[in-house]
Amino acid sequence: MEPEDEPPEERSEYRVDQQIGFFLRQANQRHVAIFTGRMGDRLTTTQWAALSKLREIQPSSQNQLGRETAMDVATIKGVIDRLVARDFVETAPDPNDGRRLILSLTPEGQSVIDRNIATAAAVTDETLAPLTSGERMILIELLRKIC
Repeated sequence: MEPEDEPPEERSEYRVDQQIGFFLRQANQRHVAIFTGRMGDRLTTTQWAALSKLREIQPSSQNQLGRETAMDVATIKGVIDRLVARDFVETAPDPNDGRRLILSLTPEGQSVIDRNIATAAAVTDETLAPLTSGERMILIELLRKIC
């Protein structure tokens, strides 16, 4: 039965504030507020994700970094453009494919990571502070399952 075919009394039981998307959005808003309040160097959550993942996998193409950080093509391009402008990331032509650029951290980009890595871990701890260690593990495992 399609939702619009349901009797009005069943449709009226739907409450947006009881839906998973509502809770995920609230949890994300809380995390972003904590991140913004604590993280240095005026980094956004997406910039931090790109920098820290690039540190792990560099050198990397922009597309690969986007896949590794779950960002679409347009988002990762904007993030990288801003990180290049701030001299945190550098680009070089791919020797195997002239249409592609290879990304690497600059020394300043590595310094930004070094300055902020402990803060990033503290942001995670603060975000998860209301949970016990067991609840933290369960939450992360459940989120992995639906992602």
